[in-house]
This record gives sequence, structure tokens and C-alpha cells, in this order.
Amino acid sequence: MRSILHAQDGIREPSEEAEQDPLFVQAVARTVQVLSAFHSASKPMSLNEIAAASGVGKSATQRVVATLRHLGYVERDPDDNGYVPGIRLLDHTLDYLRLNPLVARASPVLLELRRNVRERIDLSLLDGLRLVYAARMQSKRETFFATLVGHSVPVFCTSGGRAIMAAMSDDKVEEIIEKSDRRPFTAKTLVEPSAIREKVLEAREAGYAVAVEEVLPGEVALGVAIRGPDGSPLAAIHVAGSLGEWEAEEFTRRFAPLAVEAARAISRY
Repeated sequence: MRSILHAQDGIREPSEEAEQDPLFVQAVARTVQVLSAFHSASKPMSLNEIAAASGVGKSATQRVVATLRHLGYVERDPDDNGYVPGIRLLDHTLDYLRLNPLVARASPVLLELRRNVRERIDLSLLDGLRLVYAARMQSKRETFFATLVGHSVPVFCTSGGRAIMAAMSDDKVEEIIEKSDRRPFTAKTLVEPSAIREKVLEAREAGYAVAVEEVLPGEVALGVAIRGPDGSPLAAIHVAGSLGEWEAEEFTRRFAPLAVEAARAISRY
């Protein structure tokens, strides 16, 4: 089974087209690759581990890490066991969130939705084959990972992802299914293309998608797509609850209309 505690997108190496661009700066690309090495980390990393994970040579990694350390983007961990991301990276997270118009206009709508449902509310943004959480409003029983902005999950097996797929053309849906890493998160994760297509069709008919224990055991989640001015899906609202407190059908009946209205309110701007 796959882990939900790490970034799901790996190191993005420059394409051949990018490297041929006269404006492309290789040193900047190496720096980003070094920072991206921490995506898969579960503990502080040594220089050798960073070099291996990033695909950057050890000598270049040493220089990049030293530079980033001086600038506050990489730090030694408190026990001096290796390197960890530095606090300055949070400044850029804040910049992205406050300057993203969709996140800005969604925030008051999400707050109102959270007051009404009293369950976990998430806003996720589409990034290729994954959804990246840009806002997370906890319920009363959250675990650590469920509170983290920046956490990502695949499109193909999540309620928000399938709601987004339902707003796409059939060709785009097939492309996502084909390119996705469809290893399961739980025993109930749907990985067969035919089963995923069926869920996407259900979401098209209903206007929302539901996933039961496909990413987390004991969780029911419903998702609704948020569309841009041209009608294309850009993001999704998720409402998640515990199967210890809700039957999936009752959870959906009660909260789907509220989530659909919230997504419409954000999409109307």
C-alpha cells in the first residue's frame, strides 16, 4: 500500500525542451531538484541521501545545500542528524496562498461551509495527476497529516479528483487514468480503469463524487469541482467524515447539497 505521509509527486527533472530554452538556468533547476529531494524524506537527510534522491551530483549538491543553508532555505535539524527544509520556505507558501485569487475568494465560502457541516473541509488545487491541498479546516478528530497545507493526493482515487474528472472530456479522463500511478492506498482503493470510469460517470450525473475508504480507512469523503471562467475544472471542495459516526449514504444526503452550493458560489466569481 502507498503512503499518504509524503508528497505524491516525485522529482521533476527538466524536459529536453526546457533545457534547450536559451533562458533556462540549469543552476536554478538543480537547486529546485535539491529542495524537492525532501518530498520523500521521513527523517533528516545527509548530503549523500539528498544527492541520490535529487539526481544531482554530490559536489553540486554540497554547494547548493551550503548556499541554501546560508539563505535559510535548508537547516541542520536540532539534533544535528542531517538537513531539513528551512523556515524561509514558509514565506513562499504564504505568498502563493495570499496571491492566488481562487484561494482568496474561496476562503469565506469555506469558513461558512465549515460552520454548517462541522466536519473536515478541504480546498484542493489541480496539478496534473494530483490534487494539492491549499486549505484544510479540521474537524474534532484529525490526525497530524490531515492538517497540513501542501499535502497532495492522486486525482484518480479521491472524491475531489473524480469530481474534477467528471468535468473533463472523456479523452482527458482516459489520459489521467493511463498516466496515474494506480497503486492502492487501502484495500478499497479502486484501481481498475473500468471501475474509475464508472465512478466518474456517477459524478457527472450527480454533480459530485463520493469515495469511501479509498485513501483512508474509516473515512467517507465527497468532492465537488470548482470551475474557472471558461468552465474548466481548477480545484475541488472536499467534505470528509468518519464512518464511525456516519453511514456513507446519510453523510452524502446531508452534505452534498451544501458542498455543491459552496462550489457554485466560488465558481461564480
